[in-house]
Amino acid sequence: MAKVTLKKKVEAEQATGLSEVKLYARKIWLAGLGAYSKAGFEGAEYVKDLIKTGEGVERGGKKVVNEQIEAANSEIDTVKSEVKGLKGELEVQFEKVEHAFDSRVSRALNRFGIASKHDVQRLSAKLDGLTALLERVARKQ
Repeated sequence: MAKVTLKKKVEAEQATGLSEVKLYARKIWLAGLGAYSKAGFEGAEYVKDLIKTGEGVERGGKKVVNEQIEAANSEIDTVKSEVKGLKGELEVQFEKVEHAFDSRVSRALNRFGIASKHDVQRLSAKLDGLTALLERVARKQ
């Protein structure tokens, strides 16, 4: 009987050890399921948080870029207006120089006895009138 009692004791200890292993394995299994579930939920939340942060950075970046574009456009407009002003002034000065040059050249040509463009046009008009008069006289005869 001692053998039977000892055998039952050993079997009971083995069963206890086996159930402890099963219990430990179940705990590991449940811990894995919990970690998977938590990672799935918290992972989705983490991704959402990253998206929100990215959107904020994007808005800030767009704001900075737009401010820089507006500043550059403002500077361009200022330079354009300054160039327009200078262009107008240069045109006026160029016209003055051109007029002075034309009048001096015209005076110099008159000194040499060369007719001006205006003189030639006036003479051409007179010649056209005289030609027309001669043609009328010739038709009457």
